[in-house]
Amino acid sequence: MKKAPVIKASNLSKMFGSANKSLNINNPSVRTQAQNNGVVIALSGVSFTVNQGEIFVVMGLSGSGKSTLIRCLLRLIEPTTGQIVVNGKDVTAMDEAQLLNFRRTEVAMVFQHYGLLPHRTVLDNVSFGLKLRGVPVKEREEKAMAMIRKVGLSGWERNYPSQLSGGMQQRVGIVRALAQESDIFLMDEPFSGLDPLIRREMQEQLLELQAEFDKTIVFVTHDLSEALRLGNRLAIMKDGSIVQIGAPQEIMARPVDDYVRRFVVDEQRLAQIAGIGKKPVGKLRTLSGFYTERVAAGGEEDVS
Repeated sequence: MKKAPVIKASNLSKMFGSANKSLNINNPSVRTQAQNNGVVIALSGVSFTVNQGEIFVVMGLSGSGKSTLIRCLLRLIEPTTGQIVVNGKDVTAMDEAQLLNFRRTEVAMVFQHYGLLPHRTVLDNVSFGLKLRGVPVKEREEKAMAMIRKVGLSGWERNYPSQLSGGMQQRVGIVRALAQESDIFLMDEPFSGLDPLIRREMQEQLLELQAEFDKTIVFVTHDLSEALRLGNRLAIMKDGSIVQIGAPQEIMARPVDDYVRRFVVDEQRLAQIAGIGKKPVGKLRTLSGFYTERVAAGGEEDVS
């Protein structure tokens, strides 16, 4: 029997400005009229599911709606219409107390700019979520130290965020989420502010941690190489809507329109440089770290 998805978003929309919830923004003329009246349509008719243990990557250009979408999943931004179900619970129907408990216990957020508390030490930052849940000091500090050791920050636990490099700060952000013991991570462009080599190291570390902890992750990025490297499936966004969802090799091989095609063209060229041809070539790695195996019939099989 197929398991229910961990996250299910159905027909989400988000409009900023004076907008009637009953507006049918899928109607082009209604949409245009609303925009002419100052309404900003950040999300329109967004639906997708995320399965247990999956890294589901949402990508698109700046302004495509991807960060608004991930914040709607936690109701940090309230969706105008639609439904969000997480682990069988209707998040859109939760009252304030239920929502607070949901955020503290079931979902952890990792932000682009780290979101660390500047006047608390690394240890205090990592254990903060456990403190909010009422975990005793000794227990939460032991759990926090175990996480700190996993990302090579032993000896830094008494330092403050300002004393750390960008990569170290992001490691703290990630292990703070791990220490919270939530099964779901929402990660909003967590590596985009890092230098390329540090960014690559963080991607490697995330994959290592995922192999050990098997979280369900929604990961937002504007970088296709990062999306291909990390994602089990990708959702490509444009103008507040999802234009294609699929496995990395599917999107690379069969982009649904010119917008997606423009995203993948450089990676396709890198794949060609790496030597992926029409005949069987075994396991190859493109410069983005994306593994595929091209088979004789012209299809592709993921072997990552």
